Amino acid sequence: MTTQTVRRIAITREVGSELSGCELSFVDRAPIDVALAGRQHAAYCAALTALGCDVVELPALAGHADAVFVEDTAVVVPELAVITRPGAESRRAETATIAEALAAYRPIARIEAPGTLDGGDVLRIGRHVFVGQSARSNASGIDQLRHLLAPHGYSVEGVAMRDCLHLKSAVTEIADGMVLINPEWVDVVPFARYAQVTVDPSESHAANALRIGDGLVYPQGFRRTQARLVAEGLAPTVVDLSELQKAEGATTCCSIVLHPA
Repeated sequence: MTTQTVRRIAITREVGSELSGCELSFVDRAPIDVALAGRQHAAYCAALTALGCDVVELPALAGHADAVFVEDTAVVVPELAVITRPGAESRRAETATIAEALAAYRPIARIEAPGTLDGGDVLRIGRHVFVGQSARSNASGIDQLRHLLAPHGYSVEGVAMRDCLHLKSAVTEIADGMVLINPEWVDVVPFARYAQVTVDPSESHAANALRIGDGLVYPQGFRRTQARLVAEGLAPTVVDLSELQKAEGATTCCSIVLHPA
């Protein structure tokens, strides 16, 4: 008897025409080719499909330049989906359609005011959850997440960071027991339990990779760090996200990946 592999769900959102009006914190504003960004996003979705995801693509959200970066709107674990309260006020209305989409797969919980939390600040490795103490995620948001996840056996740890937008700008999981990390942007000590692959010093933005099972989606343009990943036995699926990077986006930002319940 053949056992059918259960595919992951990847929730994404089409690139909107207003992308050039995105929020920026740590990168300079530059002209964005929105049509090219759309083509790059389509190739990104194709990479997710090739790595075993069924892509659910929501339509662009008018009036919300950053809505393509769906990761920030929810934190999903096997037991529930926590709808965030993004730190940028301009992004808070994005969560309604994300909650509607996720309700098909998980019970819904929410971060409430005065808490703020961006999904890009949340790195879950097994039952341990690291949360970046950033301008977008405050103490109340982190405490609320801890309260919501504790009954399901998760621990939540705040992590100090600097000079970048989100925790996952500085560190991501790339394999079992292994992280990719930029020590200039986050303290390596909280991640001492894991093997650490350090980004090449010339490639500050190279730490954001999206793990899909044994696969890894990785942005084009960081050849030295990519070589370090290959040296660890990994085989990154490389995608061009140059236009989305101008909007301070990256590989994890553009999807919410989960297993069907």
